Amino acid sequence: AQDYDLLVIGGGSGGLACAKEAAQLGRRVAVMDYVEPSPRGTRWGLGGTCVNVGCIPKKLMHQAALLGGMIRDARHYGWEVAQPVPHSWRKMAEAVQNHVKSLNWGHRVQLQDRKVKYFNVKASFVNEHTVRGVAKDGKETLLSADNIVIATGGRPRYPTQIEGALEYGITSDDIFWLKESPGKTLVVGAGYVALECAGFLTGIGLDTTVMIRSVPLRSFDQQMSSLVTEYMASHGTRFLRGCTPSQVRRLPAGRLQVTWEDRTSGKEDTDTFDTVLWAIGRVPETGSLNLEKSGVKTSPDSQKILVDSWDATSVPHIYAIGDVAEGRPELTPTAIMAGRLLAQRLFGPSSALMDYDNVPTTVFTPLEYGCVGLSEEEAVARHGQEHVEVYHAYYKPLEFTVAERDASQCYIKMVCLREPPQLVLGLHFLGPNAGEVTQGFALGIRCGASYAQVMRTVGIHPTCSEEVVRLRISKRSG
Repeated sequence: AQDYDLLVIGGGSGGLACAKEAAQLGRRVAVMDYVEPSPRGTRWGLGGTCVNVGCIPKKLMHQAALLGGMIRDARHYGWEVAQPVPHSWRKMAEAVQNHVKSLNWGHRVQLQDRKVKYFNVKASFVNEHTVRGVAKDGKETLLSADNIVIATGGRPRYPTQIEGALEYGITSDDIFWLKESPGKTLVVGAGYVALECAGFLTGIGLDTTVMIRSVPLRSFDQQMSSLVTEYMASHGTRFLRGCTPSQVRRLPAGRLQVTWEDRTSGKEDTDTFDTVLWAIGRVPETGSLNLEKSGVKTSPDSQKILVDSWDATSVPHIYAIGDVAEGRPELTPTAIMAGRLLAQRLFGPSSALMDYDNVPTTVFTPLEYGCVGLSEEEAVARHGQEHVEVYHAYYKPLEFTVAERDASQCYIKMVCLREPPQLVLGLHFLGPNAGEVTQGFALGIRCGASYAQVMRTVGIHPTCSEEVVRLRISKRSG
């Protein structure tokens, strides 16, 4: 007999959700979790990327940056706040880190309460039912299980071909755990991680530059993406477009000299920074698992694990969920739901599969961008230009008026099918509290909302959300 009914490799969002659900259903469950220190030596506790070096610390630092803006607004509302107000990285970082540590503790307690065995060991397959765990001190544990779930997620990619990148750069694995302010920072990358980090660094008063090779937010709606970066640029973030770094050198005084090539002009340029943050994508954590011993197949391109709609790998009793699985969105809530549903299918009466359509998400840039469903480009590609109608509007949040804030990038669009009742294919919202707005509308869109139904929805006044139910103008009609 195997030791466990379920062995979960990876104690992040997906793995923990799956383990807790299986334990809830009365099964014997074990979790193996191990954090390989980053090249900078940063390490953290149980909970995975989101809790330790992702969504949670990111949103708290984004909030810190938003508060800076509100302090500036406060004067206009009669608060006699002496300007400028200094910001202490040290205090913010300590508060954020303490909260994260409390979450690590919480996860350990929850596993204990549900009688899940937790092993702080690095896992690798021995055969298709047995996994070896090696602890920090080298001590080995062998565990076997009827079912195994791989939920190891991913880690930031380093551009190892660039001289000095690994020695002198940091990634999102390190930024939230720095004791001292990163100072003048170069963020290299164009995805949401790069833009969110650059946004809060600018927001707390640091000199921040983003270096983009090609297109920002490539996988998102491109019109929305350009408004996101436009807002950031007009609020102090510098952008170097069409540039690729070629070298990072440490100067005698300790600062970093970065050399890059402007791809359009072919010219070389250079500048000095205190910190270089690589945010150029993530690599799945599959390399050290010894997958060949298990028979689990990975994609030759992405190195992610190939799965079917039941989350099963090429080996029937081994499953993969979350960021490590091929073709899945890299989002905490999808991993959590997939993990729960998988446990219910394995050990409960359920046969429900995870549905990856109409998954809402939000990019927490200084002006937040929330979306659910298809981008305008995807809708046109899928249905044809003549079958798509786009309703849109620029708007001004009421709180921006008295504060004399610039609202020229606050914008909403709803992508619909042209044929009545004009089903909503996608909603895109750029403005304050985008996550809160998008979450609510995501339910409607999931239930098959039409443009007609949205127009018959009464707004809540005065809010930014009500602008969505007042979209009267289509791009076609002007």
